[in-house]
Amino acid sequence: MNASLSIRTWLLISSLAMVQPLEPLWQQNAAVSSTTAQAAPAEHDGQHDFDFEIGDWKTHISRLEHPLSGSHTWVEYVGTSVVRPVWNGRANLVELEVDGPAGHIEGLSLRLYNPQSHQWSLNYANSKVGSLGQPAFGEFRNGRGEFLDQESFNGKMILVRGVFSEITPNSCRFEQSFSADGGKTWEVNWIATDTRIKEEPSSENPNTAKPDVQSNSAVPDGAHDFDFEIGSWNINLSRLQDRLAGSTTWIEFDGTSVTRKVWSGRANLEEFETDSPTGHIEGLTLRLYNPQSHQWSIYWANGKDAILGQPMIGEFKNGRGEFFDQEFWKGRAVFVRFIWSNTNTNKPHFEQSFSDDGGKTWEVNWITNQTRVSDESDKTK
Repeated sequence: MNASLSIRTWLLISSLAMVQPLEPLWQQNAAVSSTTAQAAPAEHDGQHDFDFEIGDWKTHISRLEHPLSGSHTWVEYVGTSVVRPVWNGRANLVELEVDGPAGHIEGLSLRLYNPQSHQWSLNYANSKVGSLGQPAFGEFRNGRGEFLDQESFNGKMILVRGVFSEITPNSCRFEQSFSADGGKTWEVNWIATDTRIKEEPSSENPNTAKPDVQSNSAVPDGAHDFDFEIGSWNINLSRLQDRLAGSTTWIEFDGTSVTRKVWSGRANLEEFETDSPTGHIEGLTLRLYNPQSHQWSIYWANGKDAILGQPMIGEFKNGRGEFFDQEFWKGRAVFVRFIWSNTNTNKPHFEQSFSDDGGKTWEVNWITNQTRVSDESDKTK
């Protein structure tokens, strides 16, 4: 269990990051004449700080076997990581796979840039669990990338710190440390060095099927229930103007979406963009399959704040997918339901509904109809 926390936390922020120093925000000196005062430099926009990492990497990991115990025994892992851009670099997806004497690690990290706070949120999931942990937050300053988190370890709350350093165009060093005394002292428990394999990003089609080493044909599950979504789509969206307010006015949006496989289909990432006369919607959806519960977790983030909400959880039965969540709407707790239908066609249908009476009645407030765009990537399904 100690090792899994160390693995989970590092993978939130593992792999390389482009470090660009922040420009300080200078306060205008009130004593300086207005004729000579200089305008304050713009705050550093870090939305492309991870551009350096896009591509394929060889990863070597040294992990302290028992953190915060006085242990001096380290375990070695070797493998690869692949980093793909999302939202033109304002987000990215890391897929990491390493092996060592202590076992096999397969994980992903979805990293999102918040243009309001100028910070990144880093969200990790491993393939054994299929759900995201709490995010780590941080940024790069003066050639040093730092991300912090608070987690429970051996029944106690600790601080977790990840630091990027020694960054070059083709290599980087990362260290993770734990602190049990509020940050006064830190113990390094994870050291990773990445070396670029080749200059260009991976030429492998992300939608191409790979052997699924975790699947068991004798035990039916839903690990590939979202395979119908892989590919490119034209989108027509109808959104109710107001929810649970008796509104009958619908707003129409048109746009596109692209969904790519992760973990050979046991997860996928969708980029979604639509427009209407009333506005623009840009978002992404990360869907993760839990092989233990045989259910999917669906996470959504919009392009304005780039923060993942709590997941919708559910499954497919007889070609129909239902997913549920409880959220707050106008200060009141409501149930939220997703329904996927027509999934065996090139025009799948999606509806979102709210219920404020415990699920007795549902009001549909979001309808999406998709039409597949035929291209080469679709032929890999």
